Amino acid sequence: MSRAELAAQQAALLRALLADGPVPPGFDTARLRVEAQVLRRKHGRVLAYQRPELAEQLGERFGPLFAEFNASRPKRDTERSGAYADAFVAWLIEGGHVPKPKRGLVSRLRRR
Repeated sequence: MSRAELAAQQAALLRALLADGPVPPGFDTARLRVEAQVLRRKHGRVLAYQRPELAEQLGERFGPLFAEFNASRPKRDTERSGAYADAFVAWLIEGGHVPKPKRGLVSRLRRR
């Protein structure tokens, strides 16, 4: 197997895990979907760790809101977690789930 073929197979697996892409040949569909759910929850925990003030502000709404965001905008395989957190914050603001932060808070959130 060439490097290009291996890279293509890895990319297909990441699409299936992160973005509800088709299940690559040779993988069990049910097991892959379970792993995808585990990764999504992990992304939510990482995001809550990176933005503790946001998780605190949202409280019990954090999990359901993150799940809604993640369903409509899965993390890309090349995307850093900080950029994904920024996208979640923007989504929350656009949806009216949190107020738009003052300028100083926005710059502090982006520096993290």
